[in-house]
Amino acid sequence: MVYKVVSVFSGCGGADLGLLGGFEFNKEQYQRLPYNIVYATDINEKALNTYKKNFDCHKVVCDDIQNINASEIPDHDVLMGGFPCQSFSTVNPNKDPFDDRANLYKEMIRILKAKSPKAFIAENVRGFMTLHKGKIFSRVIKEFELAGYKTYSMLMNSADYGIPQKRQRVIIIGIRDDLKKEYIFPKKTTANEWVPLSVAVKSLVSEDNKYYFSKRAVEGMKKAKNNMKRGLYQNLNEPCLTITSHLAKVSLNSRDPVLLVDPENELYRRFTPREAARIQSFPDEFVFAGSEGDAYRQIGNAVPPVLAWHIAKSLLEVLDAEKSENGEIIFNDIANLKYQLA
Repeated sequence: MVYKVVSVFSGCGGADLGLLGGFEFNKEQYQRLPYNIVYATDINEKALNTYKKNFDCHKVVCDDIQNINASEIPDHDVLMGGFPCQSFSTVNPNKDPFDDRANLYKEMIRILKAKSPKAFIAENVRGFMTLHKGKIFSRVIKEFELAGYKTYSMLMNSADYGIPQKRQRVIIIGIRDDLKKEYIFPKKTTANEWVPLSVAVKSLVSEDNKYYFSKRAVEGMKKAKNNMKRGLYQNLNEPCLTITSHLAKVSLNSRDPVLLVDPENELYRRFTPREAARIQSFPDEFVFAGSEGDAYRQIGNAVPPVLAWHIAKSLLEVLDAEKSENGEIIFNDIANLKYQLA
């Protein structure tokens, strides 16, 4: 069976690529999964320009989700979305966690109530789980459950799934109550042997000088407070720290990871857009539209496709599960499944 998917807060399509599969990363093949995205939406036109360059099989709408009537959204089996996370981020702990952006998860709930898909996938930053002693997280989970879904949540580290980045994100899976099915998060694939940054960055040296930080930027970094030096330079033999949408910056006094090319001469550089994309597990064939600044922002905001693939595959096993005569759950074998888009 091919499951229909609606993607909201789609961004440039990292999660969507992962859900569909059919790509290669770090010499690993991520098979095509039996999902068919029938509708995608985001408010960011530049991100959707990238989305349209890489997906051409479904309707893509650029609008504020609050303006989209549920009747405009096709019926579907799975709703997927990483609702905006600025209010929940640990990078901005002083921002109001109850502002309008924090309430956008309610738009997913509105669609769930109107369309009753079999399941949903939601994603957010690590801080979403702990801010205000977990009260925000508990409130959101309760509202998803009141919409008729049994929820499962987990803080997942991308590095545990073959991605060269220690990116931690909260994943919430919902299964419609009447289906009476249990979700199991995917097993870690590289928990004991993380993929190093060298997979994404082939050389510390860049042939293009525009990626190097100026001496003024380096001096500014030296004067920065210690709590603003979390990122700094990365070891190519270990996964990278979390990259963000600030990758295009020209200052060094931030929390974003950078590369130390020459210690003696204090020569630092930022990642190139393609290196950043690889850190997020995008295949090299994925094309980014707009300026480099646009690409950096889209990459930093994206869900790593490889992580999304593992989540989507584990959900597929649940959706395809059937009960045998003795009540045991049987999972269909999808290892060699091939099909054409509807």
